[in-house]
Amino acid sequence: MTTVSVVIPCYNYGHYLEDTITSVLDEQKGVDVRVLIIDDASPDGSAEVARKIAARDSRVEVIAHATNKGHIATYNEGLLEWADGDYTVLISADDRFTPGALGRARDLLDARPDVGFVYGHPLWFKNGAPLPKARTEPQGWSVWPGHWWLERRFHSIHNLISTQTVVVRTSLQRRVGGYDPQLPHAGDMEMWMRLAANADVGYLRGVDQAYYRIHGQNMYMSYNPLMDLSQRRLAYQTVLDRYGGELPDAERLSALVHRKLGREALWFAARAYDRRRTPGTPIDDLVAFAFDCWPEVSRLPLYSTLRLRRRIGPRVMPYLQPFVLSAFVHEAVLWRRRQSWRLRGC
Repeated sequence: MTTVSVVIPCYNYGHYLEDTITSVLDEQKGVDVRVLIIDDASPDGSAEVARKIAARDSRVEVIAHATNKGHIATYNEGLLEWADGDYTVLISADDRFTPGALGRARDLLDARPDVGFVYGHPLWFKNGAPLPKARTEPQGWSVWPGHWWLERRFHSIHNLISTQTVVVRTSLQRRVGGYDPQLPHAGDMEMWMRLAANADVGYLRGVDQAYYRIHGQNMYMSYNPLMDLSQRRLAYQTVLDRYGGELPDAERLSALVHRKLGREALWFAARAYDRRRTPGTPIDDLVAFAFDCWPEVSRLPLYSTLRLRRRIGPRVMPYLQPFVLSAFVHEAVLWRRRQSWRLRGC
């Protein structure tokens, strides 16, 4: 029977650990699992909670850092130095698997040696609320060629995968390496693309693979738009630097990503005026980022409405938003018509 190594990084999430461990040890019937909890010097007593769990179940091991090493180093310690099962999964100590999730992923990987990793759909729930009912009867799976899947990521520019749903072939994880320290906020996104550059990708259809817990300390809440955009840009550039020679039209894909990121940066800047968030939003930096990504961003209707928002000001803009949005839609339609005529040679 193939085995699954489960890495659980923990920082101040000791009060969630019992839930997570239950979902691994009690709700994954027929799966041979080993678990490592890595406490990254939590000051809340998480390490002691982890040790109590390990004391009652030999499948659980604990590493407790004396000093905080950060999440990237902690992830890589588990994935590259400890994991020795056939497959590996990383799940935060505040999340949990749905019943049978690891078995479903294992079955796909067992059946398809060409697949390097498999992922599925997550269920989000608010901390303290009842768990939503998970779909656990698979409706089949999809397998995509890795390079095809990778190219599609350049069209979306967003990370569409939740880490806790991803099960990776351990041999591939070791071959491509761990999380990139340059990408503390987009390392997972870059990781999936790097894996896809080296193997095919599997997706479990019609089931929910993990629960993502929403609470006041979720890591993503510390990201601001500029940080997020900059990290995503670096993630795509890193992938192109490594694998651009293997991708058709790498220059076109790079230009596509930069256009989309530039447009999104303008959108964040504009919405700050609509939502009275200009004091906490780096408007000028977002606009500079947009122009750095795509110098022709000034031709977009969105840029015109951003300039209009600046003139109106953040105090009045929320009241005039419907009128500005209507003008934006009208301008966007005209702009698309002009682009279409230009392509037709009219």
